[in-house]
Amino acid sequence: MKQRKQVYVKGAAVFTAAAVALAGCGGGGGGQTGSGATQKPVEVSIMTNFSTPEPPGADNVIVQEIGKRTNTKLNIQWVSPNNYDEKTKVTLASGDIPDLMFVSNPFDPLVMQMAQEGAFWELTPDLVKAYPNLAAYPPEVWKNSKLKDGKNYGIPAVRPMGGWSFINIRKDWLDKLGLKMPETFDDLFEVMKAFTYKDPDGNGKQDTYGLAGNQGAFLFEPLFNSTLGKWKLKDGKLAHIYLEPQTRDAILYQKKLYDEKVIPEDFAVLKLSQFEDMAKGNKAGMWVDTVEASWRPTEELRKTNPQADFLPMTYITTPEGKKMAYQWRGFNGIFLIPKKVSEDKLKTILKLMDYGSSKEGAELAWYGFKDVHYTEKDGIKTTTEQAKKDIVSQSALGKIFSRDEKYLWAYRTGMPADVFERNKKIVDAREPYLVGDIGNGLYSETANKFGPEIDKKVDDLRVKVVMGKEPISAWDDMVQKLSKDENFQKIIKEVNDSYQARISAK
Repeated sequence: MKQRKQVYVKGAAVFTAAAVALAGCGGGGGGQTGSGATQKPVEVSIMTNFSTPEPPGADNVIVQEIGKRTNTKLNIQWVSPNNYDEKTKVTLASGDIPDLMFVSNPFDPLVMQMAQEGAFWELTPDLVKAYPNLAAYPPEVWKNSKLKDGKNYGIPAVRPMGGWSFINIRKDWLDKLGLKMPETFDDLFEVMKAFTYKDPDGNGKQDTYGLAGNQGAFLFEPLFNSTLGKWKLKDGKLAHIYLEPQTRDAILYQKKLYDEKVIPEDFAVLKLSQFEDMAKGNKAGMWVDTVEASWRPTEELRKTNPQADFLPMTYITTPEGKKMAYQWRGFNGIFLIPKKVSEDKLKTILKLMDYGSSKEGAELAWYGFKDVHYTEKDGIKTTTEQAKKDIVSQSALGKIFSRDEKYLWAYRTGMPADVFERNKKIVDAREPYLVGDIGNGLYSETANKFGPEIDKKVDDLRVKVVMGKEPISAWDDMVQKLSKDENFQKIIKEVNDSYQARISAK
Protein backbone atom coordinates (compact mmCIF):
# COMPACT_ATOMS: atom_id res chain seq x y z
CA MET A 1 0.00 0.00 0.00
CA LYS A 2 1.25 3.42 -0.88
CA GLN A 3 2.86 5.21 2.06
CA ARG A 4 2.37 8.88 2.82
CA LYS A 5 5.21 11.25 3.50
CA GLN A 6 5.13 12.97 6.89
CA VAL A 7 4.21 16.66 6.80
CA TYR A 8 4.86 18.93 9.75
CA VAL A 9 2.66 21.99 9.73
CA LYS A 10 4.19 23.41 12.91
CA GLY A 11 7.72 23.36 11.58
CA ALA A 12 10.79 21.37 12.48
CA ALA A 13 11.64 23.43 15.55
CA VAL A 14 8.25 22.90 17.15
CA PHE A 15 8.29 19.20 16.35
CA THR A 16 11.75 18.76 17.80
CA ALA A 17 10.80 20.63 20.96
CA ALA A 18 7.73 18.47 21.40
CA ALA A 19 9.71 15.30 20.86
CA VAL A 20 12.39 16.33 23.36
CA ALA A 21 9.77 17.32 25.93
CA LEU A 22 7.95 14.03 25.63
CA ALA A 23 11.15 12.01 25.63
CA GLY A 24 11.94 13.48 29.03
CA CYS A 25 8.63 12.38 30.55
CA GLY A 26 8.67 9.49 32.99
CA GLY A 27 6.63 6.67 31.52
CA GLY A 28 7.45 3.78 33.78
CA GLY A 29 7.75 1.68 30.68
CA GLY A 30 11.38 0.97 30.04
CA GLY A 31 12.72 2.92 27.07
CA GLN A 32 16.47 2.43 26.60
CA THR A 33 18.58 4.88 28.57
CA GLY A 34 22.23 5.32 29.46
CA SER A 35 24.58 2.89 27.77
CA GLY A 36 21.61 1.08 26.18
CA ALA A 37 20.86 4.13 24.05
CA THR A 38 24.15 3.72 22.20
CA GLN A 39 23.57 0.09 21.29
CA LYS A 40 22.49 -0.85 17.80
CA PRO A 41 18.67 -0.93 17.59
CA VAL A 42 17.15 -4.40 17.60
CA GLU A 43 15.02 -5.09 14.54
CA VAL A 44 11.55 -6.36 15.42
CA SER A 45 9.16 -7.57 12.73
CA ILE A 46 5.46 -7.19 13.57
CA MET A 47 2.26 -8.24 11.84
CA THR A 48 -1.05 -6.66 12.81
CA ASN A 49 -4.18 -5.10 11.33
CA PHE A 50 -5.40 -1.51 11.12
CA SER A 51 -8.71 0.36 10.97
CA THR A 52 -7.54 3.67 9.53
CA PRO A 53 -8.07 4.44 5.80
CA GLU A 54 -4.44 3.48 5.24
CA PRO A 55 -1.72 2.31 7.66
CA PRO A 56 1.30 4.25 8.94
CA GLY A 57 4.37 4.02 6.74
CA ALA A 58 7.82 2.85 7.78
CA ASP A 59 8.86 6.51 8.13
CA ASN A 60 5.92 7.33 10.39
CA VAL A 61 6.98 9.86 13.02
CA ILE A 62 5.48 7.90 15.93
CA VAL A 63 6.86 4.57 14.74
CA GLN A 64 10.28 6.21 14.60
CA GLU A 65 9.87 7.81 18.03
CA ILE A 66 8.84 4.56 19.70
CA GLY A 67 11.85 2.93 18.08
CA LYS A 68 14.15 5.59 19.54
CA ARG A 69 12.70 5.25 23.02
CA THR A 70 12.95 1.46 23.04
CA ASN A 71 16.15 1.07 20.98
CA THR A 72 14.30 -0.96 18.35
CA LYS A 73 13.68 -0.75 14.64
CA LEU A 74 10.07 -1.66 13.98
CA ASN A 75 9.27 -3.35 10.68
CA ILE A 76 5.48 -3.47 10.73
CA GLN A 77 3.44 -5.46 8.23
CA TRP A 78 -0.04 -3.91 8.23
CA VAL A 79 -2.85 -6.15 6.98
CA SER A 80 -6.41 -5.10 6.19
CA PRO A 81 -8.94 -6.31 8.77
CA ASN A 82 -11.09 -7.54 5.89
CA ASN A 83 -8.77 -10.50 5.27
CA TYR A 84 -6.69 -10.57 8.45
CA ASP A 85 -7.87 -13.95 9.73
CA GLU A 86 -7.12 -15.54 6.35
CA LYS A 87 -3.68 -13.93 6.30
CA THR A 88 -3.09 -15.18 9.85
CA LYS A 89 -3.73 -18.80 8.88
CA VAL A 90 -1.51 -18.56 5.80
CA THR A 91 1.34 -17.00 7.77
CA LEU A 92 1.14 -19.52 10.60
CA ALA A 93 1.00 -22.43 8.18
CA SER A 94 4.03 -21.13 6.28
CA GLY A 95 6.21 -21.14 9.39
CA ASP A 96 7.61 -17.75 8.36
CA ILE A 97 6.20 -15.98 11.42
CA PRO A 98 7.15 -12.41 12.36
CA ASP A 99 8.82 -11.72 15.71
CA LEU A 100 5.52 -10.42 17.05
CA MET A 101 2.25 -11.48 15.45
CA PHE A 102 -1.28 -10.46 16.37
CA VAL A 103 -3.97 -13.16 16.23
CA SER A 104 -7.55 -12.10 16.82
CA ASN A 105 -8.63 -15.59 17.90
CA PRO A 106 -6.09 -17.32 20.16
CA PHE A 107 -8.44 -20.31 20.42
CA ASP A 108 -8.23 -21.07 16.71
CA PRO A 109 -7.37 -24.79 16.31
CA LEU A 110 -4.20 -24.02 14.33
CA VAL A 111 -2.93 -21.61 16.99
CA MET A 112 -3.61 -24.12 19.76
CA GLN A 113 -2.01 -26.98 17.84
CA MET A 114 1.13 -24.98 17.13
CA ALA A 115 1.31 -23.84 20.75
CA GLN A 116 1.15 -27.47 21.91
CA GLU A 117 3.94 -28.31 19.48
CA GLY A 118 6.19 -25.64 21.00
CA ALA A 119 5.99 -23.05 18.22
CA PHE A 120 5.58 -20.05 20.55
CA TRP A 121 7.18 -18.76 23.71
CA GLU A 122 5.18 -19.48 26.85
CA LEU A 123 4.72 -16.31 28.89
CA THR A 124 4.95 -17.65 32.41
CA PRO A 125 4.03 -15.49 35.43
CA ASP A 126 7.70 -15.48 36.49
CA LEU A 127 8.68 -14.14 33.06
CA VAL A 128 5.94 -11.50 32.87
CA LYS A 129 6.49 -10.11 36.38
CA ALA A 130 9.75 -8.53 35.19
CA TYR A 131 7.66 -6.17 33.03
CA PRO A 132 5.54 -4.11 35.42
CA ASN A 133 3.01 -2.69 32.98
CA LEU A 134 2.25 -6.09 31.43
CA ALA A 135 2.16 -7.70 34.87
CA ALA A 136 -0.37 -5.06 35.94
CA TYR A 137 -3.00 -6.33 33.47
CA PRO A 138 -6.00 -7.62 35.43
CA PRO A 139 -5.61 -11.30 36.40
CA GLU A 140 -8.85 -12.04 34.52
CA VAL A 141 -7.24 -10.87 31.27
CA TRP A 142 -4.32 -13.28 31.61
CA LYS A 143 -6.69 -16.04 32.73
CA ASN A 144 -9.17 -15.48 29.90
CA SER A 145 -6.40 -15.62 27.29
CA LYS A 146 -4.96 -18.96 28.46
CA LEU A 147 -5.15 -21.81 25.96
CA LYS A 148 -6.64 -25.21 26.74
CA ASP A 149 -3.50 -26.37 28.56
CA GLY A 150 -3.86 -23.50 31.01
CA LYS A 151 -0.83 -21.60 29.73
CA ASN A 152 -0.36 -18.15 28.17
CA TYR A 153 1.33 -18.08 24.77
CA GLY A 154 0.83 -14.44 23.90
CA ILE A 155 0.59 -10.90 25.18
CA PRO A 156 -3.09 -9.96 25.46
CA ALA A 157 -4.20 -6.96 23.42
CA VAL A 158 -5.78 -5.63 26.59
CA ARG A 159 -9.14 -3.85 26.52
CA PRO A 160 -11.52 -2.87 29.34
CA MET A 161 -13.94 -5.46 30.66
CA GLY A 162 -16.59 -2.78 31.25
CA GLY A 163 -18.09 -0.35 28.74
CA TRP A 164 -18.41 -2.98 26.01
CA SER A 165 -21.09 -3.21 23.32
CA PHE A 166 -24.64 -2.82 24.55
CA ILE A 167 -27.74 -0.82 23.68
CA ASN A 168 -27.36 2.92 23.03
CA ILE A 169 -30.65 4.81 22.92
CA ARG A 170 -31.73 8.26 21.73
CA LYS A 171 -32.41 10.05 25.01
CA ASP A 172 -33.63 13.17 23.21
CA TRP A 173 -36.28 11.04 21.46
CA LEU A 174 -37.31 9.52 24.79
CA ASP A 175 -37.68 13.01 26.25
CA LYS A 176 -39.62 14.33 23.27
CA LEU A 177 -42.10 11.45 23.40
CA GLY A 178 -42.38 11.50 27.19
CA LEU A 179 -40.94 8.00 27.58
CA LYS A 180 -38.85 6.54 30.37
CA MET A 181 -35.63 4.62 29.92
CA PRO A 182 -36.73 1.00 29.19
CA GLU A 183 -35.84 -1.65 31.74
CA THR A 184 -37.50 -4.81 30.39
CA PHE A 185 -37.93 -6.27 26.92
CA ASP A 186 -41.59 -5.29 26.98
CA ASP A 187 -40.52 -1.71 27.70
CA LEU A 188 -37.92 -1.96 24.95
CA PHE A 189 -40.51 -3.05 22.40
CA GLU A 190 -42.88 -0.21 23.30
CA VAL A 191 -40.06 2.32 22.95
CA MET A 192 -38.98 0.84 19.60
CA LYS A 193 -42.57 1.07 18.39
CA ALA A 194 -42.86 4.70 19.50
CA PHE A 195 -39.56 5.53 17.80
CA THR A 196 -40.97 4.01 14.59
CA TYR A 197 -44.49 5.43 14.52
CA LYS A 198 -44.59 8.62 16.63
CA ASP A 199 -42.33 10.80 14.47
CA PRO A 200 -39.52 11.32 17.01
CA ASP A 201 -37.48 13.40 14.57
CA GLY A 202 -40.41 15.73 13.94
CA ASN A 203 -40.21 15.74 10.16
CA GLY A 204 -43.80 14.60 9.67
CA LYS A 205 -42.75 11.36 7.98
CA GLN A 206 -42.66 7.75 9.10
CA ASP A 207 -39.02 7.19 8.20
CA THR A 208 -37.39 6.06 11.44
CA TYR A 209 -36.82 2.66 13.03
CA GLY A 210 -36.77 1.60 16.64
CA LEU A 211 -33.54 -0.37 16.24
CA ALA A 212 -30.75 -0.23 13.69
CA GLY A 213 -30.53 -3.83 12.48
CA ASN A 214 -31.34 -6.96 14.45
CA GLN A 215 -28.19 -8.66 15.85
CA GLY A 216 -30.36 -11.37 17.39
CA ALA A 217 -27.62 -13.98 17.76
CA PHE A 218 -25.49 -11.45 19.65
CA LEU A 219 -28.10 -9.44 21.51
CA PHE A 220 -31.52 -10.98 22.06
CA GLU A 221 -30.86 -14.70 22.36
CA PRO A 222 -28.10 -14.46 24.98
CA LEU A 223 -30.01 -11.81 26.93
CA PHE A 224 -33.19 -13.90 26.98
CA ASN A 225 -30.97 -16.64 28.47
CA SER A 226 -29.36 -14.22 30.97
CA THR A 227 -25.94 -15.01 29.56
CA LEU A 228 -23.39 -13.90 26.95
CA GLY A 229 -22.42 -16.19 24.10
CA LYS A 230 -23.73 -19.68 23.40
CA TRP A 231 -23.42 -21.22 26.86
CA LYS A 232 -25.23 -20.79 30.16
CA LEU A 233 -24.58 -22.42 33.51
CA LYS A 234 -27.39 -24.72 34.74
CA ASP A 235 -27.02 -26.93 37.79
CA GLY A 236 -23.25 -26.84 37.59
CA LYS A 237 -23.13 -27.74 33.89
CA LEU A 238 -23.02 -25.73 30.68
CA ALA A 239 -26.11 -25.83 28.50
CA HIS A 240 -26.08 -24.72 24.87
CA ILE A 241 -28.62 -21.95 24.34
CA TYR A 242 -29.76 -23.42 21.00
CA LEU A 243 -31.67 -26.01 23.02
CA GLU A 244 -33.08 -23.60 25.59
CA PRO A 245 -36.75 -22.49 25.45
CA GLN A 246 -35.66 -18.91 26.10
CA THR A 247 -33.94 -18.89 22.70
CA ARG A 248 -37.25 -19.79 21.08
CA ASP A 249 -38.84 -16.86 22.97
CA ALA A 250 -36.09 -14.57 21.72
CA ILE A 251 -36.69 -15.57 18.10
CA LEU A 252 -40.41 -14.89 18.49
CA TYR A 253 -39.51 -11.51 20.00
CA GLN A 254 -37.37 -10.74 16.95
CA LYS A 255 -40.25 -11.83 14.71
CA LYS A 256 -42.51 -9.37 16.53
CA LEU A 257 -39.98 -6.60 15.84
CA TYR A 258 -39.93 -7.57 12.17
CA ASP A 259 -43.72 -7.90 11.87
CA GLU A 260 -44.23 -4.50 13.51
CA LYS A 261 -41.60 -3.03 11.16
CA VAL A 262 -39.53 -1.50 13.97
CA ILE A 263 -36.39 -3.00 12.39
CA PRO A 264 -35.45 -2.69 8.69
CA GLU A 265 -36.99 -5.28 6.39
CA ASP A 266 -33.56 -5.96 4.89
CA PHE A 267 -31.86 -6.42 8.30
CA ALA A 268 -30.45 -9.80 7.26
CA VAL A 269 -28.21 -8.34 4.56
CA LEU A 270 -27.16 -5.11 6.27
CA LYS A 271 -23.56 -4.74 7.44
CA LEU A 272 -22.60 -3.48 10.90
CA SER A 273 -21.35 -0.25 9.33
CA GLN A 274 -24.81 0.30 7.87
CA PHE A 275 -26.36 -0.01 11.32
CA GLU A 276 -24.12 2.84 12.44
CA ASP A 277 -24.99 4.83 9.32
CA MET A 278 -28.66 4.56 10.30
CA ALA A 279 -27.84 5.94 13.74
CA LYS A 280 -25.77 8.77 12.27
CA GLY A 281 -28.46 9.51 9.70
CA ASN A 282 -31.21 10.14 12.28
CA LYS A 283 -33.00 6.96 11.16
CA ALA A 284 -32.76 4.74 14.25
CA GLY A 285 -33.47 5.26 17.92
CA MET A 286 -31.34 2.37 19.19
CA TRP A 287 -27.97 1.08 18.13
CA VAL A 288 -25.55 -1.43 19.66
CA ASP A 289 -21.91 -0.58 20.31
CA THR A 290 -19.49 0.41 23.09
CA VAL A 291 -20.10 3.29 25.49
CA GLU A 292 -17.60 5.59 23.77
CA ALA A 293 -18.92 4.69 20.34
CA SER A 294 -22.24 6.30 21.25
CA TRP A 295 -20.51 9.63 20.67
CA ARG A 296 -19.86 8.91 16.99
CA PRO A 297 -23.49 9.25 15.82
CA THR A 298 -24.17 11.87 18.50
CA GLU A 299 -21.37 14.07 17.19
CA GLU A 300 -22.65 13.73 13.62
CA LEU A 301 -26.27 14.44 14.60
CA ARG A 302 -25.38 17.51 16.67
CA LYS A 303 -24.16 19.27 13.55
CA THR A 304 -27.83 19.88 12.77
CA ASN A 305 -29.53 19.04 16.09
CA PRO A 306 -27.69 20.24 19.22
CA GLN A 307 -30.05 18.19 21.44
CA ALA A 308 -29.27 14.83 19.80
CA ASP A 309 -27.98 12.34 22.32
CA PHE A 310 -27.30 8.59 22.15
CA LEU A 311 -27.24 7.43 25.77
CA PRO A 312 -25.70 4.04 26.65
CA MET A 313 -28.10 1.93 28.72
CA THR A 314 -26.85 0.75 32.10
CA TYR A 315 -28.65 -2.60 32.05
CA ILE A 316 -31.77 -4.41 30.92
CA THR A 317 -33.82 -6.86 32.96
CA THR A 318 -33.97 -10.22 31.20
CA PRO A 319 -37.16 -12.33 31.01
CA GLU A 320 -35.60 -14.45 33.77
CA GLY A 321 -35.52 -11.38 36.01
CA LYS A 322 -31.77 -10.73 35.91
CA LYS A 323 -30.46 -7.19 35.44
CA MET A 324 -27.49 -7.40 33.10
CA ALA A 325 -25.17 -5.79 30.61
CA TYR A 326 -22.36 -7.42 28.65
CA GLN A 327 -18.83 -7.77 29.96
CA TRP A 328 -15.91 -8.09 27.57
CA ARG A 329 -13.27 -10.77 28.11
CA GLY A 330 -10.61 -8.09 28.58
CA PHE A 331 -8.63 -8.52 25.35
CA ASN A 332 -9.16 -8.33 21.59
CA GLY A 333 -6.63 -11.01 20.69
CA ILE A 334 -3.04 -11.85 21.59
CA PHE A 335 0.45 -11.19 20.24
CA LEU A 336 2.40 -14.40 19.64
CA ILE A 337 6.20 -14.57 19.78
CA PRO A 338 7.62 -17.57 17.86
CA LYS A 339 10.24 -19.79 19.47
CA LYS A 340 12.66 -18.95 16.65
CA VAL A 341 13.13 -15.62 18.45
CA SER A 342 16.14 -15.81 20.78
CA GLU A 343 15.71 -15.39 24.52
CA ASP A 344 17.54 -12.04 24.40
CA LYS A 345 15.27 -10.79 21.64
CA LEU A 346 12.23 -12.09 23.53
CA LYS A 347 13.19 -9.81 26.41
CA THR A 348 13.59 -6.89 24.02
CA ILE A 349 10.12 -7.51 22.60
CA LEU A 350 8.59 -7.78 26.06
CA LYS A 351 10.33 -4.55 27.04
CA LEU A 352 8.95 -2.89 23.89
CA MET A 353 5.41 -4.04 24.67
CA ASP A 354 5.82 -3.07 28.31
CA TYR A 355 6.73 0.44 27.21
CA GLY A 356 3.69 0.46 24.93
CA SER A 357 1.57 -0.40 27.99
CA SER A 358 2.93 2.46 30.06
CA LYS A 359 0.99 5.70 30.25
CA GLU A 360 3.71 7.49 28.26
CA GLY A 361 4.03 4.78 25.62
CA ALA A 362 0.32 4.20 25.12
CA GLU A 363 -0.50 7.90 24.86
CA LEU A 364 2.34 8.40 22.39
CA ALA A 365 1.02 5.55 20.22
CA TRP A 366 -2.61 6.63 20.49
CA TYR A 367 -2.37 10.40 20.32
CA GLY A 368 1.14 11.41 19.20
CA PHE A 369 2.77 14.68 20.20
CA LYS A 370 0.86 17.32 22.12
CA ASP A 371 0.23 20.53 20.17
CA VAL A 372 1.27 18.72 17.00
CA HIS A 373 -1.14 15.81 16.78
CA TYR A 374 -3.61 16.88 19.45
CA THR A 375 -4.58 19.74 21.70
CA GLU A 376 -5.93 19.26 25.20
CA LYS A 377 -8.49 21.16 27.26
CA ASP A 378 -10.29 20.05 30.43
CA GLY A 379 -8.71 16.62 30.10
CA ILE A 380 -10.14 16.06 26.62
CA LYS A 381 -7.81 15.61 23.66
CA THR A 382 -8.83 16.92 20.24
CA THR A 383 -6.95 15.58 17.24
CA THR A 384 -5.46 17.94 14.69
CA GLU A 385 -5.30 17.68 10.93
CA GLN A 386 -1.65 16.77 11.37
CA ALA A 387 -2.70 13.61 13.23
CA LYS A 388 -4.73 12.57 10.21
CA LYS A 389 -1.83 13.29 7.86
CA ASP A 390 0.60 11.37 10.06
CA ILE A 391 -1.93 8.56 10.70
CA VAL A 392 -1.72 8.88 14.46
CA SER A 393 -4.64 6.96 15.91
CA GLN A 394 -5.76 4.26 18.31
CA SER A 395 -6.96 2.52 15.16
CA ALA A 396 -3.39 2.34 13.86
CA LEU A 397 -0.52 1.99 16.38
CA GLY A 398 -3.17 1.54 19.07
CA LYS A 399 -3.68 -1.89 17.51
CA ILE A 400 -0.22 -2.84 18.80
CA PHE A 401 0.23 -0.80 21.94
CA SER A 402 -2.56 -0.90 24.50
CA ARG A 403 -2.94 -0.24 28.18
CA ASP A 404 -5.23 -1.39 30.96
CA GLU A 405 -7.42 1.70 31.09
CA LYS A 406 -10.77 1.28 32.87
CA TYR A 407 -12.45 4.13 31.01
CA LEU A 408 -10.96 3.49 27.58
CA TRP A 409 -14.42 2.60 26.26
CA ALA A 410 -15.87 5.71 27.86
CA TYR A 411 -13.50 8.16 26.16
CA ARG A 412 -13.20 9.37 22.61
CA THR A 413 -10.99 12.19 21.40
CA GLY A 414 -12.96 15.36 20.83
CA MET A 415 -15.98 14.45 22.95
CA PRO A 416 -17.16 17.12 25.42
CA ALA A 417 -15.92 16.73 28.98
CA ASP A 418 -19.47 16.35 30.31
CA VAL A 419 -20.11 13.41 27.97
CA PHE A 420 -16.90 11.73 29.13
CA GLU A 421 -17.86 12.21 32.78
CA ARG A 422 -21.31 10.78 32.13
CA ASN A 423 -19.81 7.82 30.29
CA LYS A 424 -17.49 7.08 33.22
CA LYS A 425 -20.49 7.01 35.53
CA ILE A 426 -22.25 4.58 33.18
CA VAL A 427 -19.21 2.27 33.13
CA ASP A 428 -19.16 2.36 36.94
CA ALA A 429 -22.92 1.84 37.22
CA ARG A 430 -22.80 -1.24 34.99
CA GLU A 431 -20.29 -3.09 37.17
CA PRO A 432 -22.83 -4.93 39.38
CA TYR A 433 -24.71 -6.15 36.30
CA LEU A 434 -21.89 -7.32 34.04
CA VAL A 435 -22.11 -10.85 32.65
CA GLY A 436 -19.24 -12.37 30.69
CA ASP A 437 -18.98 -15.23 28.23
CA ILE A 438 -18.55 -18.37 30.34
CA GLY A 439 -17.65 -20.30 27.18
CA ASN A 440 -14.65 -18.10 26.37
CA GLY A 441 -11.64 -20.28 25.59
CA LEU A 442 -13.36 -23.61 26.23
CA TYR A 443 -12.24 -26.26 23.75
CA SER A 444 -14.12 -28.81 21.66
CA GLU A 445 -12.47 -30.65 18.81
CA THR A 446 -15.90 -31.63 17.47
CA ALA A 447 -17.00 -27.99 17.50
CA ASN A 448 -13.99 -27.11 15.36
CA LYS A 449 -15.09 -29.68 12.79
CA PHE A 450 -18.86 -29.38 12.82
CA GLY A 451 -19.66 -26.17 14.71
CA PRO A 452 -19.54 -23.77 11.72
CA GLU A 453 -21.94 -25.94 9.71
CA ILE A 454 -24.37 -26.18 12.63
CA ASP A 455 -24.17 -22.44 13.28
CA LYS A 456 -24.89 -21.64 9.63
CA LYS A 457 -28.00 -23.83 9.62
CA VAL A 458 -29.19 -22.16 12.81
CA ASP A 459 -28.49 -18.66 11.47
CA ASP A 460 -30.31 -19.37 8.21
CA LEU A 461 -33.34 -20.81 9.97
CA ARG A 462 -33.47 -17.96 12.49
CA VAL A 463 -33.71 -15.40 9.68
CA LYS A 464 -36.40 -17.41 7.88
CA VAL A 465 -38.52 -17.70 11.03
CA VAL A 466 -38.12 -14.00 11.85
CA MET A 467 -39.14 -13.04 8.30
CA GLY A 468 -42.08 -15.48 8.29
CA LYS A 469 -40.62 -17.73 5.62
CA GLU A 470 -40.65 -20.67 8.04
CA PRO A 471 -43.00 -21.31 10.99
CA ILE A 472 -41.70 -21.46 14.56
CA SER A 473 -42.39 -25.20 14.42
CA ALA A 474 -39.41 -25.45 12.07
CA TRP A 475 -37.26 -24.15 14.92
CA ASP A 476 -38.81 -26.72 17.27
CA ASP A 477 -37.98 -29.46 14.79
CA MET A 478 -34.38 -28.32 14.54
CA VAL A 479 -34.02 -28.23 18.32
CA GLN A 480 -35.31 -31.80 18.49
CA LYS A 481 -32.80 -32.87 15.85
CA LEU A 482 -29.92 -31.13 17.63
CA SER A 483 -30.87 -32.71 20.94
CA LYS A 484 -30.37 -36.11 19.29
CA ASP A 485 -27.51 -35.16 16.96
CA GLU A 486 -24.39 -37.14 17.86
CA ASN A 487 -21.95 -34.39 16.93
CA PHE A 488 -23.88 -31.66 18.74
CA GLN A 489 -24.11 -33.75 21.90
CA LYS A 490 -20.41 -34.47 21.62
CA ILE A 491 -19.74 -30.73 21.44
CA ILE A 492 -21.72 -30.23 24.65
CA LYS A 493 -19.77 -33.00 26.39
CA GLU A 494 -16.36 -31.73 25.26
CA VAL A 495 -17.13 -28.15 26.25
CA ASN A 496 -18.28 -29.34 29.67
CA ASP A 497 -15.13 -31.44 30.05
CA SER A 498 -13.09 -28.35 29.19
CA TYR A 499 -15.08 -26.30 31.69
CA GLN A 500 -14.57 -28.85 34.48
CA ALA A 501 -10.84 -28.95 33.73
CA ARG A 502 -10.72 -25.16 33.98
CA ILE A 503 -12.49 -24.91 37.33
CA SER A 504 -10.50 -27.84 38.71
CA ALA A 505 -7.27 -26.03 37.86
CA LYS A 506 -8.17 -22.95 39.92
